[in-house]
Amino acid sequence: MTSAPSRRPPAARHRPWPWCRQCTGIALDLGSARTRAWMSGRRSILDVPTVTVPGDSATHPVQRGTIVDTPGTARMLNRLLGHRLPRCGRPLLILTTPVLGGITYRAEARTAVEVLRPRTVLTVPTARAVAVAADADLTRPLLVLDIGAHLTEVTLLADGAVTDARHTALGTGDLGTGDLEGRPPAAQLTDAVVAMVTAMLDQDRTSQTLDALQRGVLLAGGGALRPDIAYHLSRRLHAPVRSVPAPHTAAVRGAARLLQAAHAHPSATGIPDMAHPH
Repeated sequence: MTSAPSRRPPAARHRPWPWCRQCTGIALDLGSARTRAWMSGRRSILDVPTVTVPGDSATHPVQRGTIVDTPGTARMLNRLLGHRLPRCGRPLLILTTPVLGGITYRAEARTAVEVLRPRTVLTVPTARAVAVAADADLTRPLLVLDIGAHLTEVTLLADGAVTDARHTALGTGDLGTGDLEGRPPAAQLTDAVVAMVTAMLDQDRTSQTLDALQRGVLLAGGGALRPDIAYHLSRRLHAPVRSVPAPHTAAVRGAARLLQAAHAHPSATGIPDMAHPH
């Protein structure tokens, strides 16, 4: 006589973080000139100057990829987003960070965003957020060039991870009518980018940087809105330069997509190691 097989309990299923009115999600991109934010339930992106307070007494709490005034950054975020948060619940927040910002930047940023009472904070390199916004194929090496108002970064991504990066404290906000040698503004910035890419090629003992360059450079940031910069870069690098759609908001849009993926399944983003649960 054989007994009937016992029924196995159903396998435990992963429970995604709940997406509800009380569980707001925020994607945040802190730039030296502009701060951009996306919130769940909103169709538009909030885009404001990165200043402590509006008006003549305004100061800039983020300068060239560095948070120089953490309390001022917190006040700015509270003014921008504090009144938009539900009274109940704590948001899941994802923050883009300069590729070479390091632990110091992330620590200062996390201190500043505490004013928003986040339940969890995730950080993602700006270059990866840009690649996600562009639907780039991350299985192949990719060069991402982000030209902001006061900071320019060139990043090599391999399998979606940062393998090399360079930056210069120069951006579109620094471009005047020309330098002492009479070069046009776009040429000044192009020289800096070419020098960074050349250094990456010289120090790469693999073929990843060269493969990525031959594939083409993905261009984002306010600099991508200037056709002269893309033209000069393409000629000097001997490679195609492709601008991301709406390049000035690409980083926050990519972060928003990662946020939505993280809300549905935390492991889907590939950045759970950067989670900072409260």
